[in-house]
Formats: sequence, structure tokens, C-alpha cells
Amino acid sequence: MKGCVYVLEDDVSIGGLVKFSLEREGIECFAFPSVKEFKNALGEKTPDLALLDVMLPDGNGLDVLKEIKSRYPTVSCIMLSALGQEADKVRGLDLGADDYVAKPFGVMELVARVKAALRRVAGNNVLSVGDLELNVSTMSVTLKGKPLELNRKEFELLAYCMKNEGIVLSRNTLLTEIWGYVDAETRTLDNHIARLRKLGIENIETVFGVGYRFKK
Repeated sequence: MKGCVYVLEDDVSIGGLVKFSLEREGIECFAFPSVKEFKNALGEKTPDLALLDVMLPDGNGLDVLKEIKSRYPTVSCIMLSALGQEADKVRGLDLGADDYVAKPFGVMELVARVKAALRRVAGNNVLSVGDLELNVSTMSVTLKGKPLELNRKEFELLAYCMKNEGIVLSRNTLLTEIWGYVDAETRTLDNHIARLRKLGIENIETVFGVGYRFKK
């Protein structure tokens, strides 16, 4: 089974066991003991799934979950935590977690849950509108069957717009979700939109005074 999994777990022995168990099933896996290392890796490569501990030495897994679901909505997330109370599970699910596994957990059960999540991801990793097709897993885009060369931010911007088809997205929303800017005065977004249009993608329309909307 193909797929890439990131594990955020400060207990090195647990992280190592999960990594070993998943790799034995043919799943690519990387384990990180801190939020800082996890985020650095996330900036280099987007995984298909993230396993997130809650209590960490330099942060909180729920905050990481919120950021992932905001900036990388296609990444599936499973929480790993000793916090087994119902309220804690509800909070994680409300923030977008796809599943919740309480510690101590059985490795076989965890592997099965990861496999199920990866199957769901595989079924939702291709976005298609008309002649435009975007593959999240391979980070590839084709228009009328011809591949388009996009940089990372162009790809993330297009994917976010396609995922929110028909919804008016404000400039602040796009700048925050794609670049992490807050109330920034910049032409970065406009330049990227112009670049996508120059490549022949005509689905992104301007909503004057507000932002942009992806249409069929």
C-alpha cells in the first residue's frame, strides 16, 4: 500500500514502533518528536495522513491539527492521546480530526485505522472540473490533457480554490490559508492568480471588493 504518514509523537519509543509497523505494511512513514521538526517537514513535503499526539513539549497537537486542516485540508489526521475523556475527543473531532485513538493503543488496530484513512484519501485525491484536473498526491495538474508547471504556492492556491468551488473566498482568507499572512498588504495573491490565468485556467473569477471564486 502506498501513502506517506507523518507521526508527531514526543515519546521516541512509541514513534519508532508506529514507524516500524507502518513501514512493514509498505507505508512511507516519518516520526517527529517536536512540533518544530514536524512543521519544518510539513513545509518540505505534504503527507497523506498525520498521526498527532496532543501533549507535546513545545506545543499542542490540537493546535497543529487546526493548522493542518486550515492550510492542507486534504491531509487526513488521526489524534493519538492519553486524554481519553469524551470532551477531549469531541474537541479534536470538531477541529477536523478524522479519527481519534486513545493511548495505550494496539498497534494492529492503529495500522488498520491508518490503512482505512489512506484508502479514503486515495479516493479523494483527484479534483476535476471540466478539462482541469489536479492530483493532490502527485502534486500534478493537467488542462485539456496537457501537464501544467506550477510552483508549490500556485498548486496550493489552485487546490484550495477547487476544494471550495462556488464559494467566495476573501483576499484575507486566501493570504492566511496559503501564505500564513494576516491582514497583509501584498500583491502576492494577485500575481499568483494572474499566473494561473496565464496558464489557461479561466475558472477563477474576481469578486470585486471581496476576493475570488472558483467556478465551473
